[in-house]
Amino acid sequence: MSIGGALAAVDPGTFAHDRSRSSLGFGGEVFASSKRAFVNWKMFDLGWVRVVNAAAPIECGQIIAVEVHSLGLWSVNLSTILETVNSETQFGFLYSTTNQHIEQGEETFILRRNPETAEVSYELEAVSRPRHFLARLGFPMSRFFQHRFARDSHRRMREAVNLNL
Repeated sequence: MSIGGALAAVDPGTFAHDRSRSSLGFGGEVFASSKRAFVNWKMFDLGWVRVVNAAAPIECGQIIAVEVHSLGLWSVNLSTILETVNSETQFGFLYSTTNQHIEQGEETFILRRNPETAEVSYELEAVSRPRHFLARLGFPMSRFFQHRFARDSHRRMREAVNLNL
């Protein structure tokens, strides 16, 4: 199964499109540890970002509340999980922002285990544009925080996997 949504048909003139990937290690233990980290929302456990409803399961229709601290302000942004994947080689989800989110768009959070090399990777892909007028006004800062989130999320997943091994 492949997770799709708006990510497959990005209009680069209206949405920013970001992709990032990092290697978490190799083998079944790393994949299992990565899945445990995902289920516990470790990819959002960044100090300045966290999932408020951390007991929420990764399942279609689930609302995820993400609290963000930026520029001295706290905000809570809501997204809905649209698709999930859970197989021997992939685990993750696609969510879409709701009207209660500062941005408009979709984002995938995927773990992949290459069947040939056993490498486990963490991949983020997002399409977004500012929804709230403050995000439009501060578009360069919004982009800064999006890039910071990706960088910190990859670092946090590497840490979480190493602690679980």
